[in-house]
Amino acid sequence: MGRVTLSVPRPTASASDDTADLRVVPARYPLRWAGIAVVLVLLAQFVHGLATNPGWDWPTFAAFFASGAVVTALGVTLQLTLYATVLGFAVGAVLALMRLSHSRFLRTVAWGYVWAFRSIPLIVQIIFWFNVSYLYPKLGFGIPFGPVLFTVPTQDLFSPLGAAVIGLTLHQAAYSAEIIRSGVLAVDSGQLQAAAALGIPRARQFRRIVLPQAMRSILPNAANEVIGLLKGTSIVSVVAINELFYQVQVIYGRNARVVALLMVATVWYVVLTSVLSLVQHYVERRYARGSR
Repeated sequence: MGRVTLSVPRPTASASDDTADLRVVPARYPLRWAGIAVVLVLLAQFVHGLATNPGWDWPTFAAFFASGAVVTALGVTLQLTLYATVLGFAVGAVLALMRLSHSRFLRTVAWGYVWAFRSIPLIVQIIFWFNVSYLYPKLGFGIPFGPVLFTVPTQDLFSPLGAAVIGLTLHQAAYSAEIIRSGVLAVDSGQLQAAAALGIPRARQFRRIVLPQAMRSILPNAANEVIGLLKGTSIVSVVAINELFYQVQVIYGRNARVVALLMVATVWYVVLTSVLSLVQHYVERRYARGSR
């Protein structure tokens, strides 16, 4: 049999000349530049107003920003945030495991808790726990529907700070439970099946396989909850706890410098939320290793 020779046509000189004559033009985005100009103008007007409007009262702001009373109240705000975050996510983790349980009883109890505490506003919960001694002046310990061994005055158990921590914790636990549950459900079930086929114990499966992957989904929502909780501590001012917003209200109630004192609270909240956002960035980057 004879050989068959295939010939590939070469580009002609005229075709290459036509390509060489083409001029590359960068893409233009006139609307984008117009939007940038509008934003810069508005930002410049806002900064100019902050600097020139005497109503902002910056000398009063500087006088109270780092005052002893404000710094002490800031410590109470951080204390409330820490307690409610740790306890709320601990209770939320238990509720999430109950929601994922094969027991219908545990799933029902956890669902009922989440439904109840997500339905009641946080301010109502805090006021309720602050006034729980009105409903139950004493708490009795003993046999249910039987003799009471000893009683404790409720007012001694629920201080204003304790009532705020309980209200924030129970409220936070309901949202934390759903965040943790959604993160666990986001992990591919095939990995658990493979781990079970290798004989890895269930506790180790959850600790070494499920949890590291679930954290990628849990962390962004959890960080948002913590930031929201930090700002939500201002609600406990209704029960006269000396946190940041309450202390600011007390001060401007005496000197009538409302705007300057509100700016003191605002700047402190911005600083704290910025620090939490920075921590969130580095923690997320650590758990994202190997995924990108």
